[in-house]
Amino acid sequence: MTNTKPLPWKGAWIVGASTGIGKDLALRLAARGVKTAITARTEQTLTETASLHANLRRVTADAASKQSLQRAYEVIVDTQGAPDLVVLNAAIWDPMGVEDYGADRALESMNVNYGGVCNALEVILPSMMHRRTGHIAIVASVAGYRGLSRALAYAPTKAALINLAEALHLELGPHNVKVSVINPGFVATPMTERNEFPMPFIVTSNHASQKILEGLVRGRFEIAFPWKLVSILKLARILPYWMYFPIVRRALKL
Repeated sequence: MTNTKPLPWKGAWIVGASTGIGKDLALRLAARGVKTAITARTEQTLTETASLHANLRRVTADAASKQSLQRAYEVIVDTQGAPDLVVLNAAIWDPMGVEDYGADRALESMNVNYGGVCNALEVILPSMMHRRTGHIAIVASVAGYRGLSRALAYAPTKAALINLAEALHLELGPHNVKVSVINPGFVATPMTERNEFPMPFIVTSNHASQKILEGLVRGRFEIAFPWKLVSILKLARILPYWMYFPIVRRALKL
């Protein structure tokens, strides 16, 4: 049965919405009556996504540029009002180990994945705090729970986002602004198609977007899935180093 219960937001903005999780979440919101602005750098895919529902509006911008996001936000406010829900999903995935480590690539990941969220926060926080309402959702990853092999560029950006979301949750609570951190495991998207290693418990982006929407509606701080992978990595998160390193080395045959 289709869920027809109204969602708690009139307007939303998803940064990083042309494909994958962002696209599917945007379509779910639009189908439930939420006027949803979608932002990404790639004009063509963004236009194709926006054409899928009348409640979607494309606003092209680069998350790595604060000025670009500021212009996009102003367009959204002028056309559909300040968004009640903002989902910060823009990210790049660059598999990297010590053999091919490069500072420029690592810093680019940090600039997009972490810096893009920082840029958006500067744009949206004043309005939400002034209005004393709003919901910010930051898409991190279970990869941010603990140091992992072949994730020297990606995982640190997600660890930083988890820490940032925790701090925001503490500070924005008194302003009546909600904060959620979304920690997916492996999701079948164009970004993960390049992976040449096993991806345990992988889920579809459609399944991921459903889990995310359910968690956001319930106002959860952390939305993490799939539960089997999350449980394993949550356990790894609390292990002392003298246990964690040997276990992971054996599991990954390092």
